[in-house]
Amino acid sequence: MSSRPELKVDDEHGFIRFFKSLPRVDEDVIRIFDRGDWYTAHAENANFIARTVYKTTSVVRQLGKNDQTGLPSVTMTVTVFRQFLREALFKMGKRVEIYASSNGRMNWKIVKQASPGNLQDVEEEIGGQFEAAPVILAVKISSRASEARAVGICFADASVRELGVSEFIDNDLFSNFEALLIQLGVKECVVQMEKADKDKDPDLTKLKQIISNCGVAISERSAAEFGTKDIEQDLARLLKDDKAAATMLPQTDLKLAMGSAAALIKYLGVLHDPTNFGQFRLYQHDLSQFMKLDAAALKALNLMPGARDGSKTMSLYGLLNHCKTPVGSRLLAQWLKQPLMNKDEIEKRQQLVEAFAEDTSLRQSMQEEHLRSIPDLYRLAKRFQRGKANLEDVVRAYQAAIRLPGFLGSLEGVMDETYRDPLDEAYTNKLRELSDSLVKLQEMVETTVDLDALENHEFIIKPEFDENLKTIRQNLDRIRVNMNREYTDAADDLGQDKDKKIFLENHKVHGWCMRLTRTEAGCIRNKSRYQECSTQKNGVYFTTKTLQSLRRDFDQLSQNYNRTQSSLVTEVVNVAASYAPVLERLAGVLAHLDVIVSLAHCAVHAPTSYVRPKMHDRGQGQTVLKEARHPCMEVQDDVQFITNDVTLTRDKSSFLIITGPNMGGKSTYIRQIGVIALMAQIGSFVPCGEAELTIFDSILARVGASDSQLKGVSTFMAEMLETANILKSATAESLIIIDELGRGTSTYDGFGLAWAISEHIVKEIGCFALFATHFHELTALADQYEQVANLHVTAFIGGASEDNMSSSEAAEEKREVTLLYKVEPGICDQSFGIHVAELVRFPDKVIRMAKRKADELEDFTTKHDAANGNGGAAAGGLGVVYSKQDVEEGSALLKNVLVRWKDEIKAAGGPGSMSRDEMVRRMKELVKGDEQLLANPFFKSVEAL
Repeated sequence: MSSRPELKVDDEHGFIRFFKSLPRVDEDVIRIFDRGDWYTAHAENANFIARTVYKTTSVVRQLGKNDQTGLPSVTMTVTVFRQFLREALFKMGKRVEIYASSNGRMNWKIVKQASPGNLQDVEEEIGGQFEAAPVILAVKISSRASEARAVGICFADASVRELGVSEFIDNDLFSNFEALLIQLGVKECVVQMEKADKDKDPDLTKLKQIISNCGVAISERSAAEFGTKDIEQDLARLLKDDKAAATMLPQTDLKLAMGSAAALIKYLGVLHDPTNFGQFRLYQHDLSQFMKLDAAALKALNLMPGARDGSKTMSLYGLLNHCKTPVGSRLLAQWLKQPLMNKDEIEKRQQLVEAFAEDTSLRQSMQEEHLRSIPDLYRLAKRFQRGKANLEDVVRAYQAAIRLPGFLGSLEGVMDETYRDPLDEAYTNKLRELSDSLVKLQEMVETTVDLDALENHEFIIKPEFDENLKTIRQNLDRIRVNMNREYTDAADDLGQDKDKKIFLENHKVHGWCMRLTRTEAGCIRNKSRYQECSTQKNGVYFTTKTLQSLRRDFDQLSQNYNRTQSSLVTEVVNVAASYAPVLERLAGVLAHLDVIVSLAHCAVHAPTSYVRPKMHDRGQGQTVLKEARHPCMEVQDDVQFITNDVTLTRDKSSFLIITGPNMGGKSTYIRQIGVIALMAQIGSFVPCGEAELTIFDSILARVGASDSQLKGVSTFMAEMLETANILKSATAESLIIIDELGRGTSTYDGFGLAWAISEHIVKEIGCFALFATHFHELTALADQYEQVANLHVTAFIGGASEDNMSSSEAAEEKREVTLLYKVEPGICDQSFGIHVAELVRFPDKVIRMAKRKADELEDFTTKHDAANGNGGAAAGGLGVVYSKQDVEEGSALLKNVLVRWKDEIKAAGGPGSMSRDEMVRRMKELVKGDEQLLANPFFKSVEAL
């Protein structure tokens, strides 16, 4: 906290007046003021940053001093500001406006704007390190005409100059739209502003709810911005094609999509930047080319890292991501949300993964030597396109270009003919062509740029190019010699080894200075010759008066050098910028290579190696997994994973009902099948001993309670919404995963819903489905439908075999339950919830009461079912009903017997005159002597207890 900048503003009252004159904005907008080498935020934004960044409001200061008229303010260093910016955009879904003023005057203006889907202005500040491409989407829906609604969308990734459009019919739950948000990995959604309450469109409200549920930030815009009046003219300016051809594009017939495109173009402000003209490509996105995933499946399969994930391997992305480049990591995130549906395309990827899995030296050279040194080429190309590149960017492009022969050498060294052709088609031929295209760039850089200066992180033109440059360079070299002399003297004086304990470095803040490791730092204390600059993780930075003077001279000469070479730099950067399209194509090839190598790495380095699955076309073949494992679970510490088989065949076992103990592994079993199916369709190998899978068009899930209560939706309502989405979206080629259904309501309603939903899936949809449940009565479905099969997770109960789980031995109070995590055919009729309570150390008193009540309920159910001819079984065993007359008559007769019994005890001298056994015996005699009471149905049930 001590390094937080002090709040010093020249004209405090002038700034307060300016700030209070600004128009009001949504609470999602954060205004930041750039003060040069520090930043401020004010009013509510200051309090928000104080709470989220500093975790205390004590850092808030009053600008203007007076609590009534002053302005709450908070300051941030550059580092803290950048950290907050990443948090605000990636985790909180905020929009940020950055203000700056020129020459210290009070003419503050917005210089940068950013939102979760539009990071163009702040790419430098956030460092370009984000897990997925920042996709932003605009959506427009047709006015209501029927239950089906037409949806038009336009989306863009600001790091690539492309606009994707799509238009499709959706159901009343907008299932296709939800799948699209997930497919594209959308970070921000531009929607039409809602009208006044009386004219509100309920579908627009529903649409926003879906966007919010998918964790996507929402930006509302007026209906006028979705108008299509100028869209053809705008597209003509942006697209690469002949300007007149924009009107001929087939996509312009998609009126809703064009309305979305108009809104998105305005929102991104791409027309304000002339470097965008003639650079964009428009294409139509086909929703059906990728597997559809709903938001529940995204969570159930743990595809992407969650906020609370302890280790990166808890998500599939974290597990599979061994990519060495930022573009590779972003492509992997995209692939996970866009599993393929085309068998040939899947097998092409599998073949490439196999090539790298089989050839260890090829895989390792790609990861350790080649890919590791590739920068973020998409971001680099973008800097060139926007005219923001500098000489350092030119050098980065050059360094990528000179790496390509290494890639080619490794790929051309592959001797196995099986893999040579696929590798040539995917990589070798493309990289050779791109390498040839970059030869001229390479030659230009080697001719013009001083590559020797790179060792000191200097990016300069060769001094031989200009006499003035040559003179300045000689002076700089002379100063460097003097700096080295001062460095040597300091090392000798302090008795420290050069380049081991003491170092001479060009620090980004302090300039040329020396550094001591932290363990040796004490040797400069109390020595007036040395001045400390700062203490950091890697040591203590310090300087001397001589070195300071030399550094100032060096900085001044460096500035002269930069001024003298500026026109040459501009020329070099402009030439390099013409290679931006080549760099973009290279980024695409290397990202693909990076992901494939990463998948091969995972397949080989898993606790047990993954296998290549055999794929069947959609709607054909069966899904059979031998010794299947959950890829994320098996790598967790202290986990010895139990493998299980699964067989899904159309006529015998397309609907699997899994019963078994709590914590027995039902959820893991059904989720791992979904994860394996998804992995197979991105082209990855899978964690099995053997695997064959049909291609699924969607994975739809209903698992666990969500956080919808925070949004005013009950757990049960959220459950029903997710299930309704499944029933409306699923086709015969889908995979449905249901983990517990109907728990949020009464037992009877819950079971009734679970049965009806299961029957609908079996009879009407006919797709593959897995249903984990504690409703053991649901297993009766297998008696009615041959495609339903029962499985159960096994448990070992205190010496009794698993086959006699329901025996009296197993019901003993001190039974020991051992969960075996093995899935076998058949039914388990117990849940062992109380056993779980014992595992988490419930008080003994509570455990005993729970067991007693459970036994009472079990007895009550069993005996009432028997007395009622199993009449109550269909309602879960508790549906026994007596007539009002039976209950009243039985109660009256029983009361008479009890009164007579009480009178007899009193006549005998009171309760103390008879033993307990004698009183019980007399009660039984009185009951047996009353034939009318014994014949009463209600009394029979009470007597049975």
